[in-house]
Amino acid sequence: MLWFILGFSLFMAWWLSFALIAFVRKQKPVYIFLLVSALVWGAAELILAFAYESLAVFPLFLVPVVIMLPMMRIINEYQRGVLFRLGRMMAVVGPGFNLILPFGLDVMRTVDMRTFTIDVSKQEVITRDNVPVIVDAVVYFNVFDPTLAVNKVADYTKSTSLLAQTILRSVLGQHELDEMLAKRAELGQILKELLDEATDPWGIKVTAVEIKAVELAETMKRAMARQAEAERERRAKVIAAEGELQASEKLAQAATVMSGAPSSLQLRYLQTLSEIAVEKNSTIIFPLPMEILKYFSAEKKE
Repeated sequence: MLWFILGFSLFMAWWLSFALIAFVRKQKPVYIFLLVSALVWGAAELILAFAYESLAVFPLFLVPVVIMLPMMRIINEYQRGVLFRLGRMMAVVGPGFNLILPFGLDVMRTVDMRTFTIDVSKQEVITRDNVPVIVDAVVYFNVFDPTLAVNKVADYTKSTSLLAQTILRSVLGQHELDEMLAKRAELGQILKELLDEATDPWGIKVTAVEIKAVELAETMKRAMARQAEAERERRAKVIAAEGELQASEKLAQAATVMSGAPSSLQLRYLQTLSEIAVEKNSTIIFPLPMEILKYFSAEKKE
């Protein structure tokens, strides 16, 4: 009889402690269910224990386990629970230890509140200038309203992914290839605003949309490479022409200065001769000005 008293006391204390938790949390239906079921079970145990042998009441000790274990729910800190009672939504349950009605009377759907990352599958887009490209993007979002995420959409993750694919093709198809390659951040912001506005009724907050890669066909890559090469050749020719122009201007200025002082031309020749002599050439062909020959001819006549 001692084991019966210990078991009965243990299960009754467990039952009443759960009822006390429900009473403190103001869960009136759960509290009433626990209190009534505890009284019924306790009365049945005592009646059978006194009317029959103690072993006859042993199967009734399984009743608290069958009833109490399905009532326990543990919600993590990053989750929220949406509670349905007889098909009607009752409340949003916070993290921690919670009690619900068993036997399908209460159904709890847990919603993850952390940020999700969706790798949007590669989409083939035709740009406004009729260039086919393959775009790969990433969407970051989180649930800000669990009730909307559960009641308004069947699978908010899949729905957000499919909607992101549709908006990605629609928006990028309105821009040219050069804009798509040069303004990824601006296009990502536009995609984020449109997707966030479309998912607000689902309780979804889109925090960012990043365009990871824009893939081009090989023929288009070669054409762009030829275009870039031609552009660089054009710049090189322009720079060379500007250099020739500046050099000619400086040479013209130098010639003007030398024409005012003929002896400076002779000094320049001598300086050039000294620079050539450093090279140790066997033969040096050096031009002489006609003025020097006239000078020698004038001395000879004298």
